[in-house]
Amino acid sequence: MREINVKRMVVKVGTHTVTRRNGKLDLPQIERVVEQLVSQRMKGMEVILVTSGAIAAGLEVMGMRKRPNDMPTLQAAASIGQVELIHIYSELFGRAGIKVGQILLTQYDIARRQQYLNARNTIGRLLGTGVVPVVNENDTVAVEEIRFGDNDRLAALVAGLVEADLLILLTDTKGLFTADPCRDGQAKLINLVPEIDKKIEELAKGTDKEHATGGMITKIEAARIATSSRVGVVIAHGREKSIIDKIVAGKDVGTYFPPKTKTVGGRKRWIAFGTYPAGKLFIDKGAKEALIHHGKSLLPAGIVGCEGDFRAGDIVEIFDEEGQLIARGLSNYSSDETIRIKGTRSSEAARILGESSCREAIHRDYMVIMRR
Repeated sequence: MREINVKRMVVKVGTHTVTRRNGKLDLPQIERVVEQLVSQRMKGMEVILVTSGAIAAGLEVMGMRKRPNDMPTLQAAASIGQVELIHIYSELFGRAGIKVGQILLTQYDIARRQQYLNARNTIGRLLGTGVVPVVNENDTVAVEEIRFGDNDRLAALVAGLVEADLLILLTDTKGLFTADPCRDGQAKLINLVPEIDKKIEELAKGTDKEHATGGMITKIEAARIATSSRVGVVIAHGREKSIIDKIVAGKDVGTYFPPKTKTVGGRKRWIAFGTYPAGKLFIDKGAKEALIHHGKSLLPAGIVGCEGDFRAGDIVEIFDEEGQLIARGLSNYSSDETIRIKGTRSSEAARILGESSCREAIHRDYMVIMRR
């Protein structure tokens, strides 16, 4: 038995959990998931549902058997499917007297600090009034540059956003295995992953399934995000009987990733995971040592290269000269300014850009070390 004390949880249902093999919505299965969420809600649990299936639902209404490749058609399907999905969830939760509220997010909403805070406040208010937030990516307006790409990452960010105790990722596999169970009959389920290391990353495989965008590798990344926000994560089979009830009861089902005891604050979580970087900085060995081992800010003198087109205030990634990711941070300079002052002392940078310029390229308070 696992010791899981849960008062607030995020449950993500993947496309294959809510659809049949032909890609159409599986209404009896959706009802079974909702019944479990209602059961937990009646016990006093706060529940946030992150759901896939909008595009599948829209394609079904449009009479399209095969998922199209062009973005406008996918967005149109999502528009129709969102209405279908929220209607289904509203009706099913409504049978128990529980109201739902729809939250549609894009990467832009998480990447911009104010929108990030607005989303957190809205979800918090819904929970405070007894409403179950139903979250999905806003595929109707999302394009490649602003998409989460899968609801696993979205669910992890939401779990950190609302400071949940547990994130449950329901999919079409029992969890993470020692090998691909479809190809290796000796593959064994891994019940506990204390730390996500390179070995665990190697075990994660992608998916080539027609109606899904994620795979185990996206779930491992979601687990990394959520556990860093002090949220426990369970990956489990969404069609196993009473799976949510079993997880909350602490039974050894699925793969469990315990939350990290040492985490960063909300602002640094946003810097680390909430947004895609606008550019890259490359630093020398001295700067790498100062950042990792001495907790220093990044000064212009330590920068040896710059890529991307970013503005002051944008998030950038910091790499060493071998191309290894070191950190993420909020840049005090634009890419043009960075190119002009890289490799210079702070006094020289001030002369080039003006005395009002910042001493640090990235201040320690606005930086997160990603790998040690």
